[in-house]
Amino acid sequence: MSLLALLTGRIPKEAPQLAARSDPSLSEPPAPQQSSPYPAADPGIEALSVDAILAANQEFIDRIKLCYGSDRATFEKDLLVPIRNYANFVNLLPATADNFFCNAGGLFRLGLEAAFYALQGTDGHIVSGRATISTRRHLEPRWRQATFLAGLCAELHRTLSHIVVTDEKGEAWPSFLQPLTAWLQSKKSRRFFIRWLSTVQESRALGLFALPHVVPAEIMQHLAKGNNIAVPHLLSCLAGSTLYRDQNVLVELVNRSTALVIDRDLIASSHRYGRPILGAHLERYLIDAMRRLVATDDRWAPNQERSRVWLGQDGLYIVWPNAAAEIRQLLEEDELPGIPKSPETIAEILLSAGVLSARAADQPLWQICPPPGKTVLEAIKLTSPGILLSTDDGLKPIEASIAHTPSKATPRQEPTAAAAASVGSPQAPPSTSPPSLPQGATPQPLCTSDGEIVTPYASAASDPIQPPSQQEAVPAASTADTAAPAPEPFRLAAPMRLVPQVRAALDIAIQSLNGSAKDAQAITIATGIFIPLDFFKSQQVDIPIALRSLSDCSMVLVDTRGRAKTPQHEFRGKDELGIVLKPTFVLGLDPQHFASDQ
Repeated sequence: MSLLALLTGRIPKEAPQLAARSDPSLSEPPAPQQSSPYPAADPGIEALSVDAILAANQEFIDRIKLCYGSDRATFEKDLLVPIRNYANFVNLLPATADNFFCNAGGLFRLGLEAAFYALQGTDGHIVSGRATISTRRHLEPRWRQATFLAGLCAELHRTLSHIVVTDEKGEAWPSFLQPLTAWLQSKKSRRFFIRWLSTVQESRALGLFALPHVVPAEIMQHLAKGNNIAVPHLLSCLAGSTLYRDQNVLVELVNRSTALVIDRDLIASSHRYGRPILGAHLERYLIDAMRRLVATDDRWAPNQERSRVWLGQDGLYIVWPNAAAEIRQLLEEDELPGIPKSPETIAEILLSAGVLSARAADQPLWQICPPPGKTVLEAIKLTSPGILLSTDDGLKPIEASIAHTPSKATPRQEPTAAAAASVGSPQAPPSTSPPSLPQGATPQPLCTSDGEIVTPYASAASDPIQPPSQQEAVPAASTADTAAPAPEPFRLAAPMRLVPQVRAALDIAIQSLNGSAKDAQAITIATGIFIPLDFFKSQQVDIPIALRSLSDCSMVLVDTRGRAKTPQHEFRGKDELGIVLKPTFVLGLDPQHFASDQ
């Protein structure tokens, strides 16, 4: 290479190796700047103008105008102005981090679609049916406009509670003060960045603080003109509160449309984003259904006989799965899509939302013994009674703990001699004392059929009738006069998946064993507990359903084909057809005392 080439910096093409050796900075090829598949930083979301956002959704906005059924000027004044303000407030924010409408612009699209389907739903409702025709004619357009605005702003609360938005310099968006688009323009920022907050409780009332940025005061005044229901119903719907004196149809329309839109998006996006968290958006619908049942259904009256809701000193419990079937039925009547069928799935949704308190890591259900204490039931426990009950109701909790803790089984010891009944016999040979608990053990309380808490297996040393100095046994002839401890009452221990009607009938039959023999609806035989089929008829339970449900739960003796056996046995002086319940499903019976027929 010539000296002139070195001085001028011109390197011949045939000597690239020499150039690399002469300049250490060129020893390694430069790293690519923008083509890396694993970017080191969050790229953020590019901010768009309001006109660009509306242009991207123009086809859907035209459908809204057609559904609203007005001229261009009225549509722009009533609906297009709030739509522009909504786009100005949320820009391209996603609705969730990794669930429904998680793309850029997802929150705007969610509000637009929910508002459209809620507006469509107003065609099938008559507002103020008892009012005159002129009043309804005046109220109907305001009602349809309020319904659209409620659907548009239904998820607006997420911008104030779930996320923190920053610009390129790291400054946070003051979401309570101004819209996102206006703030980005003031900061001259072209991109924004999102940080999702974890363990955030949903507070729908926060949407009321952002409502003035979307709905101008002129529109609110127009809605309130000549009536006093449009604005209160709109605010109640956005806040998630209840109007006890009047039915809020806006809540029904907006809930139904929002659930429909979210369910459709989850189904459509499941192949692109793996497996979305199905049912995560149903939490508020499930809680709202429980509140409505407490207010309207007698079976949900707290602390009443055979109630679904029990409030004690240890918390609020809901009988499960009986309550799940009624919740599902109510939501299906509301035509909400995506409602899970299984009680376990409903409980899992509430548990993941922090509404329920699990008994253990793998045991979401609790066992409760509500008064009068005849039956042990399975239930879910709410983290706070205030989720379902209001402090203004004046309901007093039961002055005891409702949760039932099964006592650990202590092996019974057969007494070598009967307990002393006649103390004054000096000729009675010495014998061992009645069976007692091991040293240092504490007697476990039992819940009797009358609701009384008793302590079984008390030691003879604590017997107030017989002092310790006179603990002498009597001959075997006087064993009939011995005061034996009260036997444990018989209780049904059925699995949760058993049909509720069959469970209730079985519970009555088993409870009858604790009373007199002439009133018993079942008897014990060599292989289990015999219950006549006529008893199920008297309880208005379909016999085929009872047989199929009991065989599916493996609670009865079955034949070679897996069907429940219906043997014939003498009952109250005549032969009856019935089923044989396995003794393992009755607390108070020792399965070892029965013969196995399978």
